Amino acid sequence: MSKEKKQKKPKIKLGKLEKREARMGYLFVAPWIIGVLLFLLIPLGQSFYYMWFNIRITPLGTVYNYVATQNFTQIWMENPEFPQQLVTYIWQTIVQVPVIVVFALLIAMMLNGKIRCRGFFRLIFFLPVIIVSGPVMNMLVEEGAATIPSMNVQSIVNAFDQFLSHSLAESVGEIFSNMIMTLWYSGVQILIFLSALQKLDPALYEAAKIDGGSNWECFWKITLPTIKPMILLNAVYTVIFLSGNEQNSLINMIESAMFSGTKEKGYGYASAMAWMYAIVITLIVLLFFLLLGSKKDAYDRQIKKVKRAKKKELRMEKRIERRGKRNVKKLEKARKKRKYKTYDGSGDY
Repeated sequence: MSKEKKQKKPKIKLGKLEKREARMGYLFVAPWIIGVLLFLLIPLGQSFYYMWFNIRITPLGTVYNYVATQNFTQIWMENPEFPQQLVTYIWQTIVQVPVIVVFALLIAMMLNGKIRCRGFFRLIFFLPVIIVSGPVMNMLVEEGAATIPSMNVQSIVNAFDQFLSHSLAESVGEIFSNMIMTLWYSGVQILIFLSALQKLDPALYEAAKIDGGSNWECFWKITLPTIKPMILLNAVYTVIFLSGNEQNSLINMIESAMFSGTKEKGYGYASAMAWMYAIVITLIVLLFFLLLGSKKDAYDRQIKKVKRAKKKELRMEKRIERRGKRNVKKLEKARKKRKYKTYDGSGDY
């Protein structure tokens, strides 16, 4: 059986307009690529290299002393504050992210409704994102603007401490103590949810209302499944924002270790802390991805199952066909060697 040669697909030449559009696309993407190379990949590689060394800056230059995993052991054995802060950060992030995302979704749904001065209210909720950043945030926190003075946080912690672990109760109390600052962090999430809600087709709600669906059922059956990818996006954005915020004690700890003048600490020590912190952030992001990631529809799974069954049947048919051709060839060879005699009709072979 001769093998059929695969026909090569003809190359489609792009026109002048398509080539120009492609060049413009590369031109618009170029700043992002340059930024990733200069401010992400290169520093990432440098920090990965630094964490295996004890780096000291001397008048004669930078001295690199290879210490292998000594920076990691030093952090866990001689710096108990870092593991404690890391555990506190994990609990606070796991609790704060759902609070911020749910609050942003509720505010976005209210701002998407037909209310008076809707643009003004949208400005109010997004204004803290522009104003409260950097030194302004530090000044407001120092003045106590991020807390509610009339709220008794200790009583809340004692109430949660009865049916939760002490560390988790303290994390919940920390959220209540910084409630104002937590709500300030939801400006971008509100904007993302608002843009997703505005793209929903009103005909879906009209059809559901005709079938007798309530607003609660429309929310669970139409709104929530449609904007589920945006929920995951906002959860990941919130994790990254809280992890790199200036109010994060771990960021301040890594920064102080980097610029420490002691012999044990320095760039290598801080790089080891940063990489452990980055691994924890990645695990938290993966956790929210597993919880909120889009699962395949049952109809799509059934279609793929049918396609796999058809492919299996085709493979079986081809296998049977090849086996039949091999058997025919064997019979022809046997007849040529006169291993089998034909029947002549007289009763003899």
